Order: sequence, then structure tokens, then C-alpha cells
Amino acid sequence: MLESDRDYIVELDLDEADDLPSIGKKLAAQVGISAAQLPAIELRKRSIDARRGRVRFHFVVGIADPATPLGGAPLRETSGDPVIIVGAGPAGLFCAYELARAGVPAIVLDRGKPVQARRRDLKGLTQHGRVDTDSNYCFGEGGAGTYSDGKLYTRAHKRGDIRDVIEILAVHGAPSDILVDARPHIGSNKLPKVITAIREKLASVGSTVEFGARATELVVRNGRAIGVRLADGRELIGRAVVMATGHSARDVHGLLVAAGVRLEAKPFAMGVRIEHPQPLIDRIQYGRAAGHIKLPAAAYRLAFTPDDKRGAFSFCMCPGGWIVPASTEPDGIVVNGMSLSRRDSPYANSGMVVAVELSDLARLGLDHPLGGVELQARLERAAAQAGGGELRAPATRATDFVKKRASTTVPSTSYQPGLAAGDVGAVLDSIGVPLAQRLREALPVFDRQMRGYLTEDAVLVGVESRTSSPVRVPRDSESLASPDVAALYPCGEGAGYAGGIVSAALDGIRVARAIIQSRP
Repeated sequence: MLESDRDYIVELDLDEADDLPSIGKKLAAQVGISAAQLPAIELRKRSIDARRGRVRFHFVVGIADPATPLGGAPLRETSGDPVIIVGAGPAGLFCAYELARAGVPAIVLDRGKPVQARRRDLKGLTQHGRVDTDSNYCFGEGGAGTYSDGKLYTRAHKRGDIRDVIEILAVHGAPSDILVDARPHIGSNKLPKVITAIREKLASVGSTVEFGARATELVVRNGRAIGVRLADGRELIGRAVVMATGHSARDVHGLLVAAGVRLEAKPFAMGVRIEHPQPLIDRIQYGRAAGHIKLPAAAYRLAFTPDDKRGAFSFCMCPGGWIVPASTEPDGIVVNGMSLSRRDSPYANSGMVVAVELSDLARLGLDHPLGGVELQARLERAAAQAGGGELRAPATRATDFVKKRASTTVPSTSYQPGLAAGDVGAVLDSIGVPLAQRLREALPVFDRQMRGYLTEDAVLVGVESRTSSPVRVPRDSESLASPDVAALYPCGEGAGYAGGIVSAALDGIRVARAIIQSRP
């Protein structure tokens, strides 16, 4: 018989039925019992195994436990002094959600707009090359992840209960597949509704989200953070302040410095987006099985680490996706990737980036807390100049790039503002960090790992500069509060403690629990 506390592995070929009854029959045969003797089972994880030239589905199953409610602890009606949370991305929203589980109210502030209203401003970016500095792919409800894919894969297993985050998203409308997929993904077409549902749930228990609410000053009295002042002159006061802004809220750094909060530079990464035809990636990854009706658009993950450890690696790979303009300032080009839930674009794209170390900043005379921000801005301005305006991005065929030459033509692209054929390598070289050199070394290595990856049909699009925050806001390892200003809680990606939707949400939950424990 099956053991209730054990996982069981079942593998099925592509042409075998893969519904739960069929999986159960195969499991029963594996353990030597009849299908009639099999207890109710549940699917716990699903993945594709394409190793050794054979593509098959890999399932992890176990005995079902219907008594376990989905979504964890419910929210409670809130009361008392609110926690002021700056930023309505995953860190801020999940912080408010965890606080509401304990009955603690929150006021969540975001400089941008609700998810639906953001769509008009994104159209201004993609179709007209127009940047709204408060509403774009980085700023607005749900943060940068809302309209850049909704990937939920994370390695942050030691930072909290990942399953809790996934279940909260599922009970608010995310596809149930995220509960079992090895690399869960919601899609930029479905995530907005999920974020809206979470906001409405918070409102139902007395926690609110305000939009168009840009914080300009941290209100500190007697060494304690008690609120923020907004651009419209209002002052919002509460029992604590959580700074949960994302990696692109550069003006927040000045706000913190003015309040006496220390900042630290931290390593980060920059590079380009590389785009291929999706059918090419499918053939490389799936071989003869490419095109099978059951197979999703193929993904990949690549890394190159030379002896000196400054390598290159793929980042935020988007199968069946688009490259999008993620600029937050009108004089800079930033690109990112996204895909819809179906992942049915004819293109595959991925960040292809190189580490930037603190020693690089020191060598360039940027050895101060905001040195990395300044370096990002330099690269973004160089890309904008090379692109020629209207958010056109400089681009080079991969084969030209490795030969250190400019491209006169580039392949078709998903990037709607359009590409400007030229020399992305020169753009990368302009800031004095060996980004282009490392990418040139890495691409042939990646081609040996994935035969056909280095092709003239692949194009490098510049620049991917906002992979993570180049700044960390110090906090106490136990209380999670700032050591400089009491009741101030640096949180999430912008503060240097997360690197994606799930890790940011986990950090928001951790901060909420720290606030609850400190409650007088």
C-alpha cells in the first residue's frame, strides 16, 4: 500500500494519457496493487524531462489530503493604527496580506496606477515611444512582475513558505497549474486579475491601496518612522513604515538618505536580451519531439563561469514571449521580457547578463552607495542614443556580435518600438565594464551546450540593466528593522532582499511577521 507521507514518481511518454486516473493506474502497477486498491491521490509536481534524447512527463504524486484548506490562514477584520507600506508590488501586497491575517491594517501606497489603467500607459511605451515616469512596466499595481510574465520559479527555499505564496495566488484566480508545475508561471494576461482580486480582498477587511500616491518624504519623529509625506502634500501616519519599492524606484534613495538612513552598494548584473525563433529553441531542447501537441514552448537556462568567476548567465527566460520596453526615464532604454499564459509568441527571449562587482564601481570612481545606479543610467542613456529615439533599441545579430562587428540588418522581432541595427557591443563597452567581452566568450560555449543557439537568426537587444537593485538598505537580521530609524522596515527587491515575485512576496511576509511580533 501507499504511505501517506511519501511522494511517488510516475513517468509517462508523450503519447500516453496523462490525466490523474491514468497516472493512478501507472502508479498502482509500479507498487504492485490493483487500481481499485489505490487510495485517492493528488498531483504534487509536474515537469518535463528531455534528457538523454527522450522527452517524457515526470509526475510527483501522493495520497490526497482533502482536509488541508487551500490558501492558508484567512484574513481578519483589521483595526488599530495602520502600517504604511510604500509600494504595491508583491513585497508590499503580501506584507499587507500577512498583516491582515493578524488583524493589523495597512495603507499601501503606489506612485502608479491600478493594473487595468496601466495598460494605456504601456501602449504609450510600445506604440509611441512615450514614457510615463509614474506608470510603466516597472511602476504601478503589482509592480514590475505584473506585466512582465508572472514567473513564480524561485530558489529562495530558505526564505519562507513558497507554497503559501503560490496558494494565495491560486485562490485569487491564478491558474491551478501553478500548484503543480515545476516552473510555475501565470502570464501577463492573467496576473492583473489576480492582483486586483488580492487588493479587493484586502479592502474587504479594512486595508487599503492608494494609487497616484508618490512618497516624497519619510516622516520621522523622535528617531522613529511614523509615516510618509506624499507629492500632493498629504501626510499619512501609522505605527510603522515598510519601504517595499522595486528595483527601479531611484528617487526613493534620496528620500531615505534625507531621513538619515544608510545605503550600501551591492553587486548586480547587466547585459542584453537575446531573442531566437521559438521553433529553433523547441528543436534544440526537444529534438524530434518538437511540435508535439502536448509540449509547451521550450525554455532553457545557461551559465558560463570562467576561472576569474565573472561569468555570463541567462536570466528571466521567456519562452513564447515578447521583449518589452521597461524604461522609467525618457532618456534611457531598458528592455525586459514577458509572455502570456499560453506562451504562444513565435519568439523566445532571455536576459543574457554579466556580473558587475563592487570592484568595478571602485575602479570607475563610483565607489559610493549609488554608484551602481549611476552605472545603470550611463548604460541606458548610451543605448537610447544608439537606438536613435522613440525607444528603438540597438540590436546586433549574435553571429556579428561574436565577430565584433555591427549588423546592418536584424531579424524580425517581438519588440514593438522596433530595433536599430548596429553594434550593441560598442554600447556595452561604453561604460568601462567587460560586459561585451564576457558575452562574446559565453555565446560559443552556450552553442556547444545547445547546438544551433549561436545563429544569425538570434539577435542581441540592448540593454537589460535592471536585473536587480544595485543598492541595499541595511536592516537588522532579527527584527528586520532599519538600524538607523526605528519602525522603518526595508523590504523586497528595491531594498536588496529579493529577486523576483515569489522571493519579494516571501520577504513581505517575513517583514509583516516581524512587525506583528514587535506590536506593543
